[in-house]
Amino acid sequence: MKLLLAASLLLASLASAAQFTVEKTATGGAIVKVDGQVFAEYIVDQANKPYLAPVFGPTGKQMTRNYPMKNVEGEQHDHPHHRGICFGHEGINGIESWAERATFGESAKTAARVGTLGSEKHREFKTLEAKANSAILVSIIDYLDPNGKKYLEEERTMIFSAGEGTRSIEMKQILTATEGPAKFEDKKDAGLSIRVPTEMAVDIEKNKKGSGHIINSEGQTDADAWAKRAKWCDYHGIVGGEHVGVAMLNHPSSFRFPTPWHVRTYGLFTANPFGTKSLDKTAPDGAYELKKGEHTLLRHLFFFHKGDEKEGKVAEAYEAFAKE
Repeated sequence: MKLLLAASLLLASLASAAQFTVEKTATGGAIVKVDGQVFAEYIVDQANKPYLAPVFGPTGKQMTRNYPMKNVEGEQHDHPHHRGICFGHEGINGIESWAERATFGESAKTAARVGTLGSEKHREFKTLEAKANSAILVSIIDYLDPNGKKYLEEERTMIFSAGEGTRSIEMKQILTATEGPAKFEDKKDAGLSIRVPTEMAVDIEKNKKGSGHIINSEGQTDADAWAKRAKWCDYHGIVGGEHVGVAMLNHPSSFRFPTPWHVRTYGLFTANPFGTKSLDKTAPDGAYELKKGEHTLLRHLFFFHKGDEKEGKVAEAYEAFAKE
């Protein structure tokens, strides 16, 4: 915990005197505020997984799409399982937590997949506290099969920080096979995600361009960044008349670093270390199994900034994060 906090404070080395508060909600989640304004809400009762939404960047602009939590005119209304910042996997022991019931229609083609839908159930907060320039949430999450039987457990540590013109959310996820073996299938739809605002997408819909651009640490951009391995990836564009961005930084200690990025020009932005062959047909199958008691560590940082990746100093933020 001390090391996690040290890294977040390092990234906020030029921090202003931001005052954080965190409070439980009536529905069992939590709201994190900075200087009295909402930074993010952790919602635990509205889907088959907990998620952060809305999330606001350093200029006060919302950095997550509203849908499906709210229907806002002009937004994309695709993929209702893309909720703010969330985590899911299409196949662990044959059970899916990536999609949700609203994802599918009533066709026979999707009936089998609907039958595999499980859930990630927030059980309790192990830690819920605000410090001088950060807030810390530690959520214990039970992964349940379609019948409600537990098959996996996650300890998710979220550290919220603010710096001069930046905000960040560090995510440390420890996935433990507490009940027995846990087999992670090689799936394209898996990992830690953020769905960016519609106007920040590269392509809002067919023949309609957005303001956004994607770039990763290897210099690959937009559609060419999909499925490529990189230390970090950045999505930036115009939101409410301001140029803002969000980078995801992949820590060297994280599983299968550097991760492949399931990042789409329409606005999905996912770090997916579980997909190898499903993202690259020339790669070996990445399925693997945890024996009972074993765990997988995932560690990332959402870095919200002004401007593009250069103005936002994303590469410098990554170096600070990686040196912890």
